Amino acid sequence: MYLTGFADEAAPDVEGQIRATKELGWTYIESRNVDGVNIHDVPDGKFDEVAGKLADSGVQINCFGSAIANWSKQITDPFDVTLEEIERAIPRMQRLGTKLIRVMSYAVLPGREADDQMEEERFRRMRTLLQMFTDAGLTPVHENCMNYGGMSWKHTLRLIENVPGLKLVFDTGNPVFTDDRAKPKPYPKQSAWEFYTHVKQHVAYVHIKDGVWNSETGKTTFTFPGEGDGDVRRIVRDLLASGYEGGLSIEPHLALVQHDQSVISPEEQRYNSYVEYGRRMERMVAEIKEELA
Repeated sequence: MYLTGFADEAAPDVEGQIRATKELGWTYIESRNVDGVNIHDVPDGKFDEVAGKLADSGVQINCFGSAIANWSKQITDPFDVTLEEIERAIPRMQRLGTKLIRVMSYAVLPGREADDQMEEERFRRMRTLLQMFTDAGLTPVHENCMNYGGMSWKHTLRLIENVPGLKLVFDTGNPVFTDDRAKPKPYPKQSAWEFYTHVKQHVAYVHIKDGVWNSETGKTTFTFPGEGDGDVRRIVRDLLASGYEGGLSIEPHLALVQHDQSVISPEEQRYNSYVEYGRRMERMVAEIKEELA
């Protein structure tokens, strides 16, 4: 088992991301944005610069936190958008020696019921996506976020049933604020533990996020790991007890939320928050390992 994280939550530039990672004593970054642009979309010259700085530092990218088929993409968009992103990502991953890439299954279509989400088209596209990456020796992992598969654990399993071989990245925090659309209206929020236990056998990677949902304000307050309703400690304990050897990737959302531009903090606070989150995650893992020993 190893620790990594979305280091763009520590700093926008690759230098700051590398610095935070090395301060934690870690080897890996889950690379999402560099100077505000996803790593598979930055210009070639910028990517060359990033690759060079990573090589000089000894820090590696264990996973691309891609925007492929994510919550900002509609299933009604031309498939060419997805194919172009995949074709840009593959050679960059191969150059960096990165094996994992986070993907999703397109945004939930608004105003439609859970059983009216163009699922056959989603399955078709996801089968093509999976084949393209596996043919290149790479592994896409689907995240339970604001997308078809994230509507409930039942939708994730239906996705896997129709896209054989698809692996998952399970995010502990997303269920806290996500409607369970497999249950009757008014939709309750999901249970992270319930979701995890049903999809566990397909999980190849884990995002660590935690928070508390406020039904009155309709907002989530993100917390340090183990302080919210994401069942983080319980899930990590189960993973370690089960012999999990993959990554735990921190996504704090404390000082910066990538899709909420109203949550912005000064650079130093942003950096320090990320490092503190990482240290607390290290302590949690150490405590659980001691308990299991």
